[in-house]
Amino acid sequence: MRGYAMGLGAVLAISGCAAPEHAAPTDPAGGTATRTTVVVNPAAVQRVQADLPPGYEVSPLAGNAAPAGFWGFTAGWAAEPGQCAALADPGAGAPTHGWSASGAGGIIHAVVAGPGTVAAIPQGCAAWTLRGGRTTATVAATAAPDISGMPTAAMSTVATTVVEGGTETRSHADTAIAYPSPGYVVTVTVVTDPGSALPELGPDVAGRLLRSATDEITGDAEAAG
Repeated sequence: MRGYAMGLGAVLAISGCAAPEHAAPTDPAGGTATRTTVVVNPAAVQRVQADLPPGYEVSPLAGNAAPAGFWGFTAGWAAEPGQCAALADPGAGAPTHGWSASGAGGIIHAVVAGPGTVAAIPQGCAAWTLRGGRTTATVAATAAPDISGMPTAAMSTVATTVVEGGTETRSHADTAIAYPSPGYVVTVTVVTDPGSALPELGPDVAGRLLRSATDEITGDAEAAG
């Protein structure tokens, strides 16, 4: 999912060596952002539950812990263009810690993946599409949270699923991503039902909880320093 927030149109270069080191991210203004390596405690993401809105019920992560899974996709989905798949499943293949919480305004998923992720924000993903089975999602970049010391990204997703008889169901999700240290990624996804009569969670919730999550999982290391 470094000293400034990067939009989805930026990229982190990866060294081509056999045991790659993550290169410093390129500054869109022409400079280079400083990448900070910190100790990450993924299990500390549990503490973020204290920042949930009142009345939310927390449960363990179930099934696919990638943003694509929270958007309604199972195995077999594909991104158009293909490089944007790195945003739909930024922690692919890595161990995960996290939780899901449901309440009147929607469902919140907080995930820390790593070690072993590839920190890359691909180019050409300001607007893209994800397809799989009966579901199609349109994804658009939004303003990324500004978290000191790490690159971030954010996106808004509208997923449409065609069910029996041709009826369509829709859901909306806001996802925020941060890369706190090489090999780790944090995602917070907030899923809402556009047709619900209940007040939805605002688009700022994902970013706010992402800041809390990155603070918590790196806080022990900072305190020790």
